[in-house]
Amino acid sequence: MALVTGVSRPNSIGYAVARRLLADGARVLIQSWSPHDHESGLATAGGLDEVLAQLPDGVEHVAVDLADPTAPATLADRAVERLGALDIVVATHAHSSNLGLDEVTAEALDRAWAVNARAAVLLAQALGRVRDNGRPGGRLVLFTSGQHRGPMAGELPYAVSKGAIHQMTASLADALADRGITVNTVNPGPVDTGWPSQELLERLRRAFPAGRWGAPDDIAGVVAFLASDDAAWLTGAVLDVEGGFRRDPLL
Repeated sequence: MALVTGVSRPNSIGYAVARRLLADGARVLIQSWSPHDHESGLATAGGLDEVLAQLPDGVEHVAVDLADPTAPATLADRAVERLGALDIVVATHAHSSNLGLDEVTAEALDRAWAVNARAAVLLAQALGRVRDNGRPGGRLVLFTSGQHRGPMAGELPYAVSKGAIHQMTASLADALADRGITVNTVNPGPVDTGWPSQELLERLRRAFPAGRWGAPDDIAGVVAFLASDDAAWLTGAVLDVEGGFRRDPLL
């Protein structure tokens, strides 16, 4: 029984993760917040309707803004209500922001913190609470970005809040360890989810040994492993799943 956040576009990592977990036999509840896609210019023509049309019948869905501090608990409770339990939480959602130091505002910092970092902690709390029912084990998979590998000065609210997720991983893992819940974080590196321009796609292509950008399915496979019984002995790790992305020639 899994909750996957950030599933509002068919080209998103969240959508790929949801499909993979469904294929592996999980029942899934997805969270979306399409207004952010429109605000950030990432909305696709089909959007959420296309996502829901392509996922199997019976997939549960909740549209809620994770800037709302009550949203993580609501999602956990809804998962238990609709799926019968909650074993896996995969937090792929993110609030993006292309603001440098001269443009950044307190409001932008606060919103990025609320959606990206605060919601991650509250999802961990909610998972721990609903797992306090005698069911052994559990999985929490979070997402950071590449801010620990190289500077992201043009995306300060996003980079700062994602850096917080990187640093909270070990502490959340320790906090949930005695309940048998593992916590791991994925840095997916540059993944083509519709945000890069054609110029950027071509310019960075040479930085990948495989000669291509990462695809959402590349990341979904790693998440499926982290959510599986095979990853029971792995917790508190931040995994760079970047396909060997070489930053040095680009700096």
